[in-house]
Amino acid sequence: MASKKNININLKIWRQKNGNVKGQLVDYKLDNVSTDSSFLEMLDQLNEQLVSQKQEPVAFDHDCREGICGSCSLFINGRAHGPDTGITTCQLHMRMFKDGDTIYVEPWRSRAFPIIKDLVVDRSAFDRIQQAGGFVSVNTSGRTIDANTIPVPKENADKAFEAAACIGCGACVATCKNGSAMLFVGAKVSQYALLPQGKVEATQRVMNMVRQMDEEGFGNCTNTGACEIECPKGISLENIARMNREYLKASLK
Repeated sequence: MASKKNININLKIWRQKNGNVKGQLVDYKLDNVSTDSSFLEMLDQLNEQLVSQKQEPVAFDHDCREGICGSCSLFINGRAHGPDTGITTCQLHMRMFKDGDTIYVEPWRSRAFPIIKDLVVDRSAFDRIQQAGGFVSVNTSGRTIDANTIPVPKENADKAFEAAACIGCGACVATCKNGSAMLFVGAKVSQYALLPQGKVEATQRVMNMVRQMDEEGFGNCTNTGACEIECPKGISLENIARMNREYLKASLK
């Protein structure tokens, strides 16, 4: 017997006009949702229905819809990016749900990620942390050096690439009971700390990034590990340990 291709669902979606007013969960019913559609395509279908009914559509963030940009950050049924692992919301498909299911859709919950409207939050705190990291400088002695001529141990290169895979979606913060950004900052520190090009500003970089993280209001890490589990790119907790070591070395200096 062929599986059913269309389902009817009940949605409880967080609606909030802006960060200065109180929000609430609002009920919607959506019929004939293709199980082949993505979660964002389902929200598109809902918005088309709302517009046809002269109602305001639900605001949600998105861009690439290919699991690259990290914009589509939603808390779905109590999980960052929904009931699957190793994916962003745009990669979540409606076949993960059953006919008649009730689906709760909420924005990221963090003091450092204030709500802009409905499901859209301001994640510019991540941008400011990266900006605090500064730049990478190289003494070229009057001539440009090809980066490929600098030998890098393969193990370090692999770990740097794994850390650089972080897309800054904020799932680690939304999942953490403390609202900690340690996994994100650890990944950004690690991708430079592991490479010779990042050694020059290493001390200043980790000090500045950790200070900015604290100023943004993120919570402390208590090594629960939920961040690693819900990270769509599988960023390892090892990056937090590496950042702590880099910070300790910088503090001693």
